[in-house]
Amino acid sequence: MTTSKILMSLTASALALAAAPALAGPVMDDIKAKDSLICLVSATAPGFSVPDSQGVFQGFNADFCRMAAAAILGDATKADIRGVGFSDSMKTIVAGEAHMGSRSITQTGTRDADEGMAFVVTTFFDGQGFMVPSALGVQSAAELDKANICAEDGSTTLLNIADWFAAKGMTYRVENIADKTARLEAFFSGKCDVYASDVTALTADRQLAPTPGDYVILPEVISAEPLTLVARPDQALEATLFWAFQVMLNADAHGVTSANVDDIVADLAQKPADVQRLFGTDAATTDMAAKLGLPQDWAYQVVKQVGSYGEVFERHLGTGTPFGLDRASTLNAHVADGGLMYPYPIR
Repeated sequence: MTTSKILMSLTASALALAAAPALAGPVMDDIKAKDSLICLVSATAPGFSVPDSQGVFQGFNADFCRMAAAAILGDATKADIRGVGFSDSMKTIVAGEAHMGSRSITQTGTRDADEGMAFVVTTFFDGQGFMVPSALGVQSAAELDKANICAEDGSTTLLNIADWFAAKGMTYRVENIADKTARLEAFFSGKCDVYASDVTALTADRQLAPTPGDYVILPEVISAEPLTLVARPDQALEATLFWAFQVMLNADAHGVTSANVDDIVADLAQKPADVQRLFGTDAATTDMAAKLGLPQDWAYQVVKQVGSYGEVFERHLGTGTPFGLDRASTLNAHVADGGLMYPYPIR
């Protein structure tokens, strides 16, 4: 079956299920009415979100903004991606001035209890670490007693530092600096002995140093940091973000990418049942799209325009990039490979 026939079949199925009730919500309605999705990312986070020469944000986190736009609006380019500071990003979402955020925001109990912001799905499992100038000769965080630490005001980093140093019977001083540029300048200029943040953030920020090789990330990881997509509370939007991410994980599990999805859809009847349900026309799949209020080809558009989870990971963070992460050695590997990425069934 050709791709065009598959899409025609999807359209026919959509008409047959037109009476199915769809999830409704004011935030999702606003996205559709404006034909644009406002998504917040970090302003400068190499590998995760940085503006290119045209001022368009590129990176791992930025691609989840595009995932949402592809699923809801059928066009990944309709993601209005804006770079903002950490604290400002949460304030902006709570104030209703953005639809979602895709940046290094750790899901915690107190944050999740905030009625103005919903944590939806974890896209990256991280942990907090420490970076120091290699000239200090420090090999372990256990050597950081009485250190002066640069950290981000308002982040979980401060609590993690307090817990860890107290448990070790060590003392420290901290420079709480909300602005990332100012925080990095303080560290690179020697105002602080140590820079504390999530390990992925440290890896990205080291690339911003005048000489990245002058800094080393210590081996200790002192916390669990589930970095999670956040949204303005809205059942329809939250469900869409969750399941669009599951589409990317399922595509990853079955080797489906933006490059081969057309060939797979063209020969869908010969593919495994899980792949058929992902892109097919069976009643369960089409009913799901109708209930979510999404186009029938939403899963196809997510994979075609953005890619599978593994594809996005390798494109921005993998071994062939300056970030240089081996996904298999991280918690973000597929569950079958010892990681925590467990694809929920699309059915």
